Amino acid sequence: MITAGAVALYAGFRVLPTGTNLNHIDFRTGGSPGSLEMCDPSNPQFIPVMAVRSPVSMTIATEGAAAQAGREVRGVARLATASGKAIGPVDLAVMHTRKLHLLVVDPSLGDYQHLHPEPGAKDGEWVFAFTPKSGGLYRIFADFTPTATGRGLYAGADLEVAAASGERDAGVMATVLRGVGTPPTTEAAEGMRVVRDGHVFALKVEGGELRAGVVADLAFTITRADGGEVALEPVMDAYAHLVAFDEGRSGFAHLHPNEGDLSRRPDAREPRLTFKITIPQRGRYVIWAQVNLGGVERFVPFPVEVK
Repeated sequence: MITAGAVALYAGFRVLPTGTNLNHIDFRTGGSPGSLEMCDPSNPQFIPVMAVRSPVSMTIATEGAAAQAGREVRGVARLATASGKAIGPVDLAVMHTRKLHLLVVDPSLGDYQHLHPEPGAKDGEWVFAFTPKSGGLYRIFADFTPTATGRGLYAGADLEVAAASGERDAGVMATVLRGVGTPPTTEAAEGMRVVRDGHVFALKVEGGELRAGVVADLAFTITRADGGEVALEPVMDAYAHLVAFDEGRSGFAHLHPNEGDLSRRPDAREPRLTFKITIPQRGRYVIWAQVNLGGVERFVPFPVEVK
């Protein structure tokens, strides 16, 4: 009788409405080779979004004028399952304060922006706006968690951005990063440092270097040039986020700090946050740090070489 009651209770919970008409079958690719299944957000892996088949497709369209560097772009992202079912607000769970995250990066990896689209007029449409800093083929990655599965999924699409008057299209990563300030200086003993807006941002790889396929520990610190306290505030339920892109923009790794308890504030004068990352392939990458300093979000790039 106890077993029968437990089974009945389980079945009852299974049929309770969740608000979404989609189920876990809508977000599977059948396990075929080269497919992207649900990912564990607690496992900080590099996700090869463009090289595999996702159960969700995304298309990007602009509203009004075509996208151009230096001008605000108003766009619409459309999300659908492989069978064509629209993916709207009720179909996605809130993760890191939002239902949908768009990670936008230019060809040089010198312009990275993190966007939070809002639901559009039609189901499956998500509207967003941003101002690209350079011309070229921008890549947009979607990061979301279906309500039906509770596991993270990803999709990718491109948006052509016309160069501003007198500007060359974005070059390779070796070009000086435009629009993001002075590139980092590398010091073997201290890691990489970026000085900007009165703050010193530093990223250090424990052990000195990143190696392909090996779990690495990263330490991210912030200090003020005048020695004062750092006004570090949470952003998306964390005191910092790191996002790593490869030179070919085949995918990304979205990292959250090991120090996940927001009630335990980092040191006021030199906040230090640690991260883990595994990158499968050698090559050149840019790791972008996103922080909230005194209510202002800031993005800081650190080019790295994975050996």
